[in-house]
Amino acid sequence: MKVLALVLAVFLIAIQAQLWVGRGSIPYVAHLREEVAAAQADNDEARARNAQLQAELRDLREGLEMVEEKARFELGMIKSDEVFVPVAQPASSAGSR
Repeated sequence: MKVLALVLAVFLIAIQAQLWVGRGSIPYVAHLREEVAAAQADNDEARARNAQLQAELRDLREGLEMVEEKARFELGMIKSDEVFVPVAQPASSAGSR
């Protein structure tokens, strides 16, 4: 009987050691949960960016307004019946005093 009790005690200690120190331990599981939360936050950011890009792509495919806007602001294009008038910003007077 003493041998059986000793074997059971060793098994109990081994199980407890796995719970507190091993691969399935409570601190390890908490660490994994933190990693999962960080990965989910990254995924949420990526989903938001993807939705924004999909909306922009849809606008580019369906309407010419977005194409015209990009041509005007990024490439400096104007329509054939428009006149481009550059407006210069006044120089800062702080440097001339």
